[in-house]
Amino acid sequence: MKNSVRWLSVPLFASLLPLLSAAAQDQNSIAFERAQHLQHGINTSMWFAQADDYSAQRLATYTTPQDIALIAAMGFDHCRVSIDAGPLLAWQRAGEETPFMSALDKAVRAMLDDHLSVIIDIHPTSEYKAELFQGQAGVAAFTSLWHALAAHFAPVDAEHIFFEIMNEPEQSDPYRWQGIEATVADAIRQAAPQNTIIAAGAHWSGIPDLLVLEPLADANVIYTFHDYEPFPFTHQGATWAGEGVMPERGIPYPSTPENIAPKLSQEPTLSGQLFLDNYGEDRWDSARIENYISFAAKWSALHHVPVYCGEFGVFRDFSPPDARSRWLHDMRVALEKNHIGWAMWDYQGGFSVVTKANGVTTPDLQVLQALGLHAPQE
Repeated sequence: MKNSVRWLSVPLFASLLPLLSAAAQDQNSIAFERAQHLQHGINTSMWFAQADDYSAQRLATYTTPQDIALIAAMGFDHCRVSIDAGPLLAWQRAGEETPFMSALDKAVRAMLDDHLSVIIDIHPTSEYKAELFQGQAGVAAFTSLWHALAAHFAPVDAEHIFFEIMNEPEQSDPYRWQGIEATVADAIRQAAPQNTIIAAGAHWSGIPDLLVLEPLADANVIYTFHDYEPFPFTHQGATWAGEGVMPERGIPYPSTPENIAPKLSQEPTLSGQLFLDNYGEDRWDSARIENYISFAAKWSALHHVPVYCGEFGVFRDFSPPDARSRWLHDMRVALEKNHIGWAMWDYQGGFSVVTKANGVTTPDLQVLQALGLHAPQE
């Protein structure tokens, strides 16, 4: 499916930025109403993104209709579907359905049939994002892709299908990212007048990125952030997230100088020891989390726009299960106290709410309880 698209030239940031002063929304606006569909969700990762294999066979079996039914049965109300840009570009170039897009359409329909709202999240590689850093070619291609994708899904269910512009843009220049995001949002709105757009700050879409973001000149937008703070706890043992977290094992939460002191020997360098020591000195607990989340709520009130936490979670391989569940509980409570919907990362990856072994899928009841959800009925 090829689509012509009108887009704004990206270098025109000086002329773009006046568009970024959005008219104030009140609590009855469509974006606030649609945000009620995104109260407690789950990320379906490693399926249509972050994988080396997008064959029809794997797409049909990695996450199944039974998985989707289980997600609904556990009490989640939406799925955030990560989608790699590469296979989408192949679909756009083909001008017709591809096995990847057919599988995506089937997954979206299964979610809607199980009364789950769906976030279509373009979740590209860092290499793809790097093409947006300079020049216009990468931005023009990304804008055209979103126009085609929005046109494809616009007729399906505008009330329950959301368009998230890009996961964690990794853009070092927030000013440039504001221009890109405004350009893409304009293209989406041309193709899909009714769907709600989800926009993010630059870099890794943390709360600091949200706080410097200027809302778009579009009333039907929800603004997202991710929160994995404190990183020494949530990413302990991860191999992809920096040298400081790789050697960590059994890091406790809440943190105090006393309970972290015995763990400092896990860090082979002084810089690593300082990284972990700061986690103890910062005394992360429920009150600290609630205070941190409150700044997202303050930004929401300041701009009269809804905000949403699209990712939070704890890498489970090396984290103490009780501490992991306590952090998830404290995060969930803080978000809900501040009237912020959320999606945990993730369904069956390294941060999962279920485990799969020998053809059996087992929900983690401790995690579900921390999330305020429930075991599925037999």
